[in-house]
Amino acid sequence: MFQIIKKDKKTDARRGILKTSHGDIETPFFMPVGTNASVKGISSEDLNEINAQIVLANTYHLYLRPGMDVIKEAGGLHSFMNWSKPILTDSGGYQVYSLTKLRKLTNDGVEFRSHFDGSLHKLTPEGVIDIERCLGSDMIMPLDVCAPYPCREEEAERSVHMTFMWARRSLEYFRQRREKEQYLFGIIQGATYQHLRRRALDDITSLDFDGYAIGGVSVGEPVEEMFNAIDWVAPFMPDNKPRYVMGIGMPDQIVIAVGKGIDMFDTCIPTRLGRHGSAITSKGKIILLNAQYTKDFSPIDDECNCIVCRRYTKAYLRHLIKLNEILGLRLVSYHNLYFYVNLMKQIRNAIDKGQYEEFQQGFLKMYNELNDK
Repeated sequence: MFQIIKKDKKTDARRGILKTSHGDIETPFFMPVGTNASVKGISSEDLNEINAQIVLANTYHLYLRPGMDVIKEAGGLHSFMNWSKPILTDSGGYQVYSLTKLRKLTNDGVEFRSHFDGSLHKLTPEGVIDIERCLGSDMIMPLDVCAPYPCREEEAERSVHMTFMWARRSLEYFRQRREKEQYLFGIIQGATYQHLRRRALDDITSLDFDGYAIGGVSVGEPVEEMFNAIDWVAPFMPDNKPRYVMGIGMPDQIVIAVGKGIDMFDTCIPTRLGRHGSAITSKGKIILLNAQYTKDFSPIDDECNCIVCRRYTKAYLRHLIKLNEILGLRLVSYHNLYFYVNLMKQIRNAIDKGQYEEFQQGFLKMYNELNDK
C-alpha cells in the first residue's frame, strides 16, 4: 500500500507512494475537500487540470443527502461525481461532534437529528463501515469521537476511550467484509492533553490499521496547541504507514507539518477563502476586495502559473467579486486550489533533492512577507 522512497536528512520530511485501485498518489499530498461529492465551484475537469491527485468527501453529508440508495444505483461515489482518481471519505464524526445539541453518544454509537430536516438517525462503527463500502472510496475513516476545544480532561479521556472501542469494532467488521481494495485508517484523539495523546497513540497503533490519522486538531485551538499534538504523536507513529493530520490548514502550517513527518492533508480553506474573495499567494493571503486592487492590473501571484494568474488581473477579479459574480469566486477558488496542489509538488521536489530544510525556511520567510509588512 505505502512505500517510502526518500527521507530528508535534516528534517522528518518523507517522500512516498501510496497505491490505490484508482491510481498511485505521490506523498506528501493535499486533498481538496468535496464534502457533498463536489469541491465547491470546481468541476472534476478543473481538478484534473490542476493535477489534484485525490479528493475528500464526507460520509455524514452523503448519507443524509442524496442517500446511499442513489449513490449505490449510480455505481458508487466515483461514478456519481465523475471522478476517476482516488477518494478519501471522512466518517462524519467531526460533523456529528459539531451537533452538540442534536446528538446523543452511547457506547454503541451516536444518535443524532439531521441538521437538514430534524429526522432521527443512528450511526454505529459497523454502520459507518457499511456506508463507506457502499461509497467505494479508496481510503476510509472509522467513526470516532472528536473532543471540543476547550474541554475538560474527563471529556477528552472519554473521547479517547470511545474512539478506541469503536476503532476496534470498526477494524474487526471491516476485515470480515473486505471485498474491494479499501484502506482503513485509525484516528488518534486526546485533545490538548499530552498523556492522553500518547495513550491514544499506543491504543490505536496496537491495532493494525492501514494508516493513522491525528484527529481533534483545527477545532478552534491555538496553532501552538495544534503543533503540540503533532509533536507528541508524529515521531512515534508507525514509520511504514501513511500519516494524516485531519483538517489543517494554511500553507505555512502544511510546510511545517511535512517537516515533522506528516504525509496527508485536507482543508476547505482554499475554496472557503475563494468564495469570500481572498487569495493565497506565495507571500501570504490577500483580500481582493480591498480598494488597493481597484486598478491593479497584475496577476494574483507573479510566482503562479495557473490559468487564472496567466489570464486575469486583480482589478478584474475584484470587479467580479464586488458584484457577486459567480465567475469571480470560482476563479479565485481555482487559483487557491492550484496553489495548494503546486505547493505539494514543490515540497516533494525539495525532499527529492535533499533540500527540504532550505525550502521550508525560504517558503516561510517569503509567505510571511505580507504579514511582516
